[in-house]
Amino acid sequence: MATTTSVDYGYLRDLVLGYSQNVLDPSRDYLFDTRLTKVLRHQGMTRLEELVQSLRRRKDPVLERAVAEAMTINETSFFRDSRPFELLRTGLLPKLIEERRQVRGLRFWSAACSTGQEAYSLGMLMRESFPMLSGWSIRIEATDLCAEVVERAQAGRYHRIEMNRGLPARFVVRYFDHVGEDWVVKEELRKMCAFRQGNLCGPRFPFQRASDRFDVIFLRNVMLYFSQETRRALLANIHRLLAPDGILFLGSTEQPADPSIWNSVLAGGTCHFRPRQPS
Repeated sequence: MATTTSVDYGYLRDLVLGYSQNVLDPSRDYLFDTRLTKVLRHQGMTRLEELVQSLRRRKDPVLERAVAEAMTINETSFFRDSRPFELLRTGLLPKLIEERRQVRGLRFWSAACSTGQEAYSLGMLMRESFPMLSGWSIRIEATDLCAEVVERAQAGRYHRIEMNRGLPARFVVRYFDHVGEDWVVKEELRKMCAFRQGNLCGPRFPFQRASDRFDVIFLRNVMLYFSQETRRALLANIHRLLAPDGILFLGSTEQPADPSIWNSVLAGGTCHFRPRQPS
């Protein structure tokens, strides 16, 4: 029986890098065996070497994308690492709201939103802590590389284990309907969030228009496997989209690749970043 070779794994690593810019170390090759099981099944295959042979024989963008998406990390939970949310509630959003009194609107972006918990957490934060903004335009955009998790986010349907991770009981009652063994996001919260597929490192950035401008961007735990060059390019695009007084949250261990265009601010036990304007 043929076995998967180091050359096969190298081919798959290069494929993932080309599509998503995720740099996978050879020590993590075992992940291909577990995460590509569903892709193999859909293709009527049983072994990775069959998949590699098929990809080598002919160009198949749909299959290539399926492989790259399967290798993305989709770990998330409601109010994951509560400190950024608490800092927004107590210190950052009140100031932003005061600055936006004339436009009466706020725009958020949950980049790499996975199955949607981060975006819905932002919606619940706004509903709970700032009810006086009911007449404002509060828009939460959310994007992810993987089509499958975007579909789950749009459905807003979560299992009991997912609900038990970081979500206060009172929020479950107020913002979810119990349907069978799952909980489904209520319409008042769902309509605040817009989910769609988007590649942060692809040839077309998810937001292109000059009018695309965000007040708060969550780009947390996204760049862990990116090269320094990819991080620099991504954060330059983020800088372009963030309002001059806007706020960027990265993961707790992440830093901007180009500190010359960002000011770091330590507050509330966490760090956020402000765009540095040209002098």
